Amino acid sequence: MASISTAADGSRRLLFIGADGKRRALRLGKATDRDAARWCDKVTSLELCAKFGNPLDRELEAWAAKIPASLHDRLSDAGLLIPRPGKLPLTLAAFIERYVASRVDVKPATKEVWRQGEKGLIDFLGSDRKLARITAGDADEYRLHMIAAGLSPMTIRKRLQFSKTIFRSAMRHKAIADNPFEDIQVKATMPDRSRFVSIDETERMLDACPDQDWRSIIALARYGGLRCPSEVLSIAWSDVDWERETVRVPSPKTAHHPGKESRVIPLFPLLRPTLEDALELAPKDAVLIVNERFRRAAVGKAGWRNCNLRTTFEKIIKRAGLEPWPRLFHNLRSSRQTELAETLPSHVVCSFMGNSEDIAKRHYLQVTPEHLARAIADDAARWCTRICTRARDDSTEPEGTTEDTNPGKSRDIRTRSTVVLSSSLIHADGEGFEPPVDLRLQQFSRLPP
Repeated sequence: MASISTAADGSRRLLFIGADGKRRALRLGKATDRDAARWCDKVTSLELCAKFGNPLDRELEAWAAKIPASLHDRLSDAGLLIPRPGKLPLTLAAFIERYVASRVDVKPATKEVWRQGEKGLIDFLGSDRKLARITAGDADEYRLHMIAAGLSPMTIRKRLQFSKTIFRSAMRHKAIADNPFEDIQVKATMPDRSRFVSIDETERMLDACPDQDWRSIIALARYGGLRCPSEVLSIAWSDVDWERETVRVPSPKTAHHPGKESRVIPLFPLLRPTLEDALELAPKDAVLIVNERFRRAAVGKAGWRNCNLRTTFEKIIKRAGLEPWPRLFHNLRSSRQTELAETLPSHVVCSFMGNSEDIAKRHYLQVTPEHLARAIADDAARWCTRICTRARDDSTEPEGTTEDTNPGKSRDIRTRSTVVLSSSLIHADGEGFEPPVDLRLQQFSRLPP
């Protein structure tokens, strides 16, 4: 929080934390105690708004509009205020840098992803290019340039989205009149990279793991449905309630959303044996379920992007006699959600997984071979029941009723019943009193007499 310091000559300095987390100072001169305290309260409010991504209220906006330009510039340089129109950086590189620094509401990993869009835009248009001189024609040429470079449609779409966001912000700040990227669109389709990982395959991978830490990683991702690496490497032994059979899952990905810092999942019977083994082998002073060295290697200045579990995991998969699949850890988690969705309501499953029903439908739920087999078996059972019921009803009608009212319908029912029954006899196992007979179905262009 902001604080006031007084020099020997009576001049005062306001010490505060900028949006980038760095300590900064603001010289107030020989301000009175009352004025200095008022400045301290206002800057503290600005710090809180920047920290939590909240907009300024009307009173704070009115105060910021009246303060001297020199002090306003210092606060805007620190990311606590939006620069006044006359002070906006008008070159492309400078504006992008200011925009990225001002977005205190996103995680460092998100800003790292933005760097790819920033680099592509600056490399094509130039760092010193004036914002006002970038036209819709330049946007078209940038899109065609990426297509010619062989970038995937999804990569092109993400970079154009970043460009559109940058120029929308510039337009809102009155730096440009319109957004040159507003009408630029790329239709991107994602290839199907889903892969259902069965329980049998998971057990084979657990047997192929080099140590207990890797068994815990795979079990937490597949049987617990945890995000890997962020949730798997953050969960501690204190999060496991053995008596109530629940597990508290910390969620770094959604921690910046109120109430989404963690969630509670059941201590699934499939997961419990692996955790019990890990507890038995863990050192007495262990805090995290997975050895802390994995977390130290996974977390860097850019968040969870500096992580390389894929190489070892691919070796484990091959050692288990399987072929690696795309999105190694995501498909473990999506396989768990697909299983749970078979027996639990969707809102309950999404609560356990920490995602929404819409996201689950688009990116998690899969169609498995078991679904196909079950659909065929269920439909065959319904068809047989329907045919047998209609045949039984026909046989119980008084003699001559069906023939007199609708003779064609009766022959049709008997013919289809014969086909169904004959088809089932072909695949029947065992041998009865009569010797086996090879029944061959014949197709008729019309019903036999």
